[in-house]
Amino acid sequence: MRELSDELLAWYDVHARVMPWRVSPDDRARGVRPDPYFIWMSEVMLQQTTVAAVKDYFRKFTTIWPTVSDLAAAEDADVMAAWAGLGYYARARNLLKCARVIVTEHQGQFPETYDELLTLPGVGPYTAAAISAIAFDAPSTVLDGNVERVMARMYDIHEPLPGVKPVLMERAAVLTPHARPGDYAQAVMDLGATICTPRNPACGICPWREPCRARAAGTASELPKKTPKKKTPTRKGFVYVARRADGAWLMEVRPESGLLGGMLAFPSSDWNEDPVGDPPITAEWANLGLEARHTFTHFHLRLQIMAATLSEDAVPDRGHFVGKHEFRPSALPTAMRKVFDLVSAT
Repeated sequence: MRELSDELLAWYDVHARVMPWRVSPDDRARGVRPDPYFIWMSEVMLQQTTVAAVKDYFRKFTTIWPTVSDLAAAEDADVMAAWAGLGYYARARNLLKCARVIVTEHQGQFPETYDELLTLPGVGPYTAAAISAIAFDAPSTVLDGNVERVMARMYDIHEPLPGVKPVLMERAAVLTPHARPGDYAQAVMDLGATICTPRNPACGICPWREPCRARAAGTASELPKKTPKKKTPTRKGFVYVARRADGAWLMEVRPESGLLGGMLAFPSSDWNEDPVGDPPITAEWANLGLEARHTFTHFHLRLQIMAATLSEDAVPDRGHFVGKHEFRPSALPTAMRKVFDLVSAT
């Protein structure tokens, strides 16, 4: 097993991807240590999001808030606005909670062990393993989607995900070395991302091509197998776009719990199969005949857009007005940005 990890590390030393949060193998060999804040930030952002989408957000966040103490002191609204468009907004709320716990309970220093990291808000088993391995060189086993695919093919495992995760974790743990575990964690993820890809894996240039059982069996492209997903349901709702005569927009901050929690948004009704209108203010609402469509993890959303023009002395039943010079469409979550774009195009 050590021979396999050595082979992968030798490949990584040459082919490591360049990431704004990553310390290269050469720099690591010279004693440069990864910044735990950068590793944590990147891992939270990368949950269910691609590397390509995360890079610019990571640079933005670490430029505005270069340390965990800076982030802990930030205004919630500023962080949520900076996160807009990245999706899965509970991650942004947990990012703030975690930063504040690190500052108040850990004197601004990240815990180094897997078990301690697990106690932080928003940090689950994978993220704790990734931080402890990459930032602190602990022999923790990482198991993300890329690693699951590599393990399933390496050992030609045909039981479907997610039930087979414990088996894949066992296989991955056996291969995790005590020497350079941080580089190894990144190497095995890079292998899955660049060579052992979901479709058309490049087996011919894989450093593990000889011992790979799925390559030998000709089953690599079939793996990993997954339990069939249920049909994604559709929810509907009404979204209310109202503007005062002075150009101010009627907005609301979504409840902390639930979808788009803590984000600035246009007021809307509940989202379900048979929504009931719930306007935020008494007004002459016009159905624009436009439907904003967005897909969340577990359902599709269809929002009928209602519009109204309000007087300058209008008082809403819920929500608040944002002046035309303070309103930033870029601070809206993607679903609400789609609403704004549709209205703006009419």
